[in-house]
Amino acid sequence: MNRRFSLILSLVALLTLWGCRKTTQVVVPDNVAPWYDGIPTVLVENYVNRLFIDLQGREPIDSEMVIYVDYLRSNKLSIDSRQALISQLQFDTIPAAGDSSYQSIYFKRLYEQMKVRLIEGASDGYLQGEIGIIRFNAVLDSLNGDTAGYNRNMAEIAKFQRVIDSQWHYRAGTYNLDSMCAYLVNNPVYDFINMNSFNFINATFDNLYFRFPTQSEFERAYVMVDAEEPASLFGRSGTSKNDYINIIVSQNEFWQGLIIWAYKTLLARDPNTTELYLAMQELKSSGDFHSVQRKILMTDEYANFR
Repeated sequence: MNRRFSLILSLVALLTLWGCRKTTQVVVPDNVAPWYDGIPTVLVENYVNRLFIDLQGREPIDSEMVIYVDYLRSNKLSIDSRQALISQLQFDTIPAAGDSSYQSIYFKRLYEQMKVRLIEGASDGYLQGEIGIIRFNAVLDSLNGDTAGYNRNMAEIAKFQRVIDSQWHYRAGTYNLDSMCAYLVNNPVYDFINMNSFNFINATFDNLYFRFPTQSEFERAYVMVDAEEPASLFGRSGTSKNDYINIIVSQNEFWQGLIIWAYKTLLARDPNTTELYLAMQELKSSGDFHSVQRKILMTDEYANFR
């Protein structure tokens, strides 16, 4: 009996020890929290320098470099501190080196980048020069009584002027990037770069959507643009080049093209499916392209902190 009781006690003790045993830690591969304290200062400086170049079109002056590197360091390179710095470079209205403010330079640079994307970077000075030439011709038409010629020239002037004014309208929030891009593909410079309707249609798809039209899309667009006859594209009807452009920039694929363009210019790659989906949800709900840029600029990939 005593032997049996001792055996039971031994078994209980073993079970107790087993139940109190320390649980083995499970390590998940590639799930290590970032340790930003180990990031060399030169990488932080490179990150600040790159932000200035991409958002301001220049390198930071020495005082800016010291201030912003210290700020990021003191906040342990947190995502919140990066977001705050990027937002400042986009929207701060306090006078800054070389211009009235960071905001002023940022919007001007975005406008210039859009012109590089669509009209080979034609300067406002060049556009103003073209306006001057056309206005002179319009005066001659008016003096000669050529009303049709006068109206045609004034319409061309309006196209140039809408491109120039788009920078200020976008900055003021009176319209979004879809309107700016519509004006950038509807002017004599874009027409000269992409002569004839065949090239124009292919160029607008390639420039704005990063793809060429299908055969069906091209045929419908061609009827609208070249023949100025009724046609339906993406479920919308149009009878002119202006109608075609308005249809093109009103599609979700236009905003998708902006996201692709942002990734190509900032990360030199296309967005993956998840990145494209999340950015599209944000753009569709808010139309805030600046936020899409910030999301990219905040990443360890862009900062090279990986």
